[in-house]
Amino acid sequence: MTHLTIRKSPPRAAWALEQAGVHPLLARLYAARGITDALLLDTRTARLLAPELMKNSGAAAVMLADAIADEKKLLIVADYDCDGATACAVGLRALRMMGARVDYLVPDRFTLGYGLSPEVVQLAANSSRLGKPDIIITVDNGIASIDGVNEATRLGIRTLITDHHLPAAELPQAEVIVNPNQPGCNFPSKCIAGVGVMFYVMLALRAELRQRGVFSNQAEPNLAALLDLVALGTVADVVALDYNNRILVAQGLNRMRANQMQAGIAALFQITGREPRRAATFDLGFTLGPRLNAAGRLADMSLGIEALITDDMSRALNIAQELDTKNRERRSIEAGMKDDAELLLDAIDVGNRASLTLFDPTWHQGVIGILAGRVKEKFHRPTFAFARGNKDELKASGRSIPGLHLRDALDLVAKRQPMLLIRFGGHAAAAGLTLKESDLADFEASFESVCRELIHPTQLTRTLETDGPLESGYYSVDTARLIQKEIWGQTFPPPIFDDSFQVVNQRILKEKHLKLKLKKGDRSFDAIQFNCADTAPDKIRAAFRLDINEWNGTETVQLTLEHFEPA
Repeated sequence: MTHLTIRKSPPRAAWALEQAGVHPLLARLYAARGITDALLLDTRTARLLAPELMKNSGAAAVMLADAIADEKKLLIVADYDCDGATACAVGLRALRMMGARVDYLVPDRFTLGYGLSPEVVQLAANSSRLGKPDIIITVDNGIASIDGVNEATRLGIRTLITDHHLPAAELPQAEVIVNPNQPGCNFPSKCIAGVGVMFYVMLALRAELRQRGVFSNQAEPNLAALLDLVALGTVADVVALDYNNRILVAQGLNRMRANQMQAGIAALFQITGREPRRAATFDLGFTLGPRLNAAGRLADMSLGIEALITDDMSRALNIAQELDTKNRERRSIEAGMKDDAELLLDAIDVGNRASLTLFDPTWHQGVIGILAGRVKEKFHRPTFAFARGNKDELKASGRSIPGLHLRDALDLVAKRQPMLLIRFGGHAAAAGLTLKESDLADFEASFESVCRELIHPTQLTRTLETDGPLESGYYSVDTARLIQKEIWGQTFPPPIFDDSFQVVNQRILKEKHLKLKLKKGDRSFDAIQFNCADTAPDKIRAAFRLDINEWNGTETVQLTLEHFEPA
């Protein structure tokens, strides 16, 4: 069941934004999202938070500047998702601009798992193309890597942790940790992505090198040229788009629209048929990001990183084509797993559950996160999907609903049953864990108990917030373009309107998408709801996004339905 509710848009705030020159529709939408001052819509880089606000960014800069001066060997240990890949690319490109000897390593998620483990450190010490590294730099991981950092220290390798994940009570004994969520860090943007943290470390390093006079005889690197990577990683990691993150994303999109982007990103636009000059957050989150993630889900994220660090457009296009092929394979695997999950759910009374725990021995470890997200969206329950890992272990990826901080819920499970979880970590909305296969039933019961305690029953009903009716004059391609150009994402959601329509006709496309012709007053509109084979009644109340349908060179307005119910 879905409950529709309309966001309140304070008229006084909307009026103030209009007076500052904001388009009337955008003024209403922004006011409904808490924007009361047009300054919060200023996305110039000058408005970014200062790097020195991030704890230890200065210490990291000194460490790296000294290493560059001494020609030390640096190795970036990356994560295997889009955030980790873009963070790695930002670090590699920026450090090379500033004269560093640097290489990278991305662990195989299926054999080495997540983070800087002792096994990863051993691999780093023995397989780097530069030889044994003097310094390991983690990106988008490391805050929980206590044993890995200890192993690096034992081998005489210094460590710099850059991460954004929530820390546990004990921190690794790294030489420097840069993480806005570590104790004592007053950086206001706690939801910055891993790629954003790395970008800030590079800003601090450039400032340190500037102070040392390094750029007196050479050009200062333009780190703004990396903002397309920062934008992609930020949106793809689904972090909250607070003001600072919106600036990073806006600047990255501006570079894409001006055709000033990395070859790999340009190649991804080309093979997906999207136009960079109209780049939007949708492209980053639903087109480019999934193709990069497919490499880490099914194979090796080195492929994705290579796409982002090459300047050879031909090579970038070849890699982008491989990534697209892997994404198609991922979709096929996901479809089969989704069918399996539906069979499992048929045997469960979901209405009497506060959580869902699903496992099939044939499921692919790299796709369980997507599956958990799909099930969570459909049933509005915190969901963990499990797949077999190493030996007798299961690995899980979870997605949560508003009202339940998933990592905190796992922490409570671990405190109540200290021997149950081998490891866990994550965010409010997404988390992962490892346990023994024999402990799955115990975890399911314990997690269900915790969810029943922490979630109010009303929070188990999906609430879809809308922006109310769309004024009749705004049903146009121009308005759709106006909306698409703005920065939308997590906690700053894209506009969804809601209104009543008469259903003129309807049909099912490809056995899974509902295509409709809707009428309101004397106007008719094409509409579609993806992954919905339900029949609509004659009159509906629909929650919809204003979209554009392009066919044979002609653009028309299309309503993309998120939900409908009898009017």
